Amino acid sequence: MLKKRSTRPSWGTDIATTTTGFCAVASPWTRWGQLALGIICLVMMANLQYGWTLFINPIDEKYHWGRAAIQVAFTLFIVTETLLQPLGGYLVDRFGPRVLACGGGVMVALSWTINSVADSLALLYAAAVIAGLGAGPIFGATVGNAMRWFPDRRGLAGGLSAAGFGAGSALTVVPIAHVIQTSGYEAAYLWFGLGQGLVIMLVALRNRRRLPASPLGCCSKAAAIARLRKRSIPHPFGSCTRCSSWWEQAA
Repeated sequence: MLKKRSTRPSWGTDIATTTTGFCAVASPWTRWGQLALGIICLVMMANLQYGWTLFINPIDEKYHWGRAAIQVAFTLFIVTETLLQPLGGYLVDRFGPRVLACGGGVMVALSWTINSVADSLALLYAAAVIAGLGAGPIFGATVGNAMRWFPDRRGLAGGLSAAGFGAGSALTVVPIAHVIQTSGYEAAYLWFGLGQGLVIMLVALRNRRRLPASPLGCCSKAAAIARLRKRSIPHPFGSCTRCSSWWEQAA
């Protein structure tokens, strides 16, 4: 009967060893690289939320819809982004972070492109909903993937991801404001929307989820994926609230 023991290097990921085989899940460079890719995605989508205030006055000056009516678009974005997070998490478990983040990048680009030509509140609201549909899966896919790549440092991975989301707007607020002043808010929406969406899609193509180690030595990629899907069976909400990682995410 085979004996299994688990070791954990101070700088790497979990490694499973047996008397007949050895299977390393990933090098430390791989998981730090995956974390960096996720942070880039979060940086690129941060302006959907934190850059919104730069556009309110220019839109109101052009169409005179009133600030309150314009702000409804932001409310729709936040509601859509947050309420669809559970569905986004389920889809990430089914299809992986690459598909969800790439699709979210398409929606990010589409929403800001629509904003650049929106001449009615209805069109502005529709773009806000599309932006929420894109931002929610990106956030869930990148943060969730970071947690999987860092099972031993979930707090660090989550903290760095949240920092990237918050710092994203700080890197682009000055360029966006400059484009709005020189070329109009329409140009800012169009070019920054296309640029941010393109970067998200390109980075998402390099994203991959962490495959679990085989308890019996090395295994094929297909077998590891099948094991991962088996582990991703949804659990009752009550059991989730008894898990510390759930409260980390909620906080």
